[in-house]
Amino acid sequence: MQRRHVLARTAGAIATLALALPALAAWPDRPITLIVPWGAGGGTDAVARIIGAELEKELKQPINVVNRTGGSGVVGHQAIASAAPDGYTIGILTVEIGMMRHAGLTQLSGADYTPLGLMNFDANAVLVRADSPIKTAADLLAAAKASPGKMKASGTGQGGIWHLGLAQWLVDNKLPGNAIGWVPSQGAAPGLQDLLAGGVDVVSCSLPEARALIEGGKVRPLVLLGSKPDGIFPQVPLYTDASGKMWNAGAWRGIAGPKGLPKDVSDRLSAALKKIFDGAGYQDFLKSRGFGALYAGPAEFGKFMADKDAEAATAMKAVGIAK
Repeated sequence: MQRRHVLARTAGAIATLALALPALAAWPDRPITLIVPWGAGGGTDAVARIIGAELEKELKQPINVVNRTGGSGVVGHQAIASAAPDGYTIGILTVEIGMMRHAGLTQLSGADYTPLGLMNFDANAVLVRADSPIKTAADLLAAAKASPGKMKASGTGQGGIWHLGLAQWLVDNKLPGNAIGWVPSQGAAPGLQDLLAGGVDVVSCSLPEARALIEGGKVRPLVLLGSKPDGIFPQVPLYTDASGKMWNAGAWRGIAGPKGLPKDVSDRLSAALKKIFDGAGYQDFLKSRGFGALYAGPAEFGKFMADKDAEAATAMKAVGIAK
């Protein structure tokens, strides 16, 4: 009898304690921070903010977009990797995460994150003036082979993504990465102006950046280093290497969290991102800004980053800037 009373009292105490403890809230139960490693007003910031706005609708919590700039992207990327893996801090990774460690800026790589979704890809294009005697990509490769270093190209700073894209393409075609010399610029716009003025022979950049000059008949794209035709200029030939692989050389943006996110959290985030990518609002945004639409889920995004890291290492070594 006494034992039954003890058991009853114990059960009652446990029940009372359970009622007194607050229930564990389902994620998310408070605002989420989305870190952007680049400045406000730029393309990456714009992509992050439209994703943040759409995520608010999906998760029913505020998404606070925070720009953490500095160190050529290192500061923001490090802040994402160093955050607590609880789902309340995520961020937008950019192409530079596959380049920074090869430049000796950080030890970070794509392997230091929980990949959630690749959300954008702008393929590298190679362009010449409309009146150039070079009419095709094969013509350009032949000219570079015949006179290595004679022709000059521009489109970004030394070691920028458009420089490396051109170098990768040259190396894949059995030429030195500097077979076409590089003239650093502050971006595609001044590089294109230099092309029109005759200061350089080639520009490497995205098609949207050259859209007005292409439509105006002033420059001619020779090849697109992408896996699918451009939505605005589908006639531009795609580069397929000797093995038949369709290339994806260019700039990209994707969402990730710190390494070790709980599976239920990462699953919910990745599902929300896929829904956002497929939605009319995000697709209309990409089209209006001229951004390329390319999605990859968590596993594919992780492999994509690893592949891009290896490609960047090869290209940076080819132009002598790898540490």
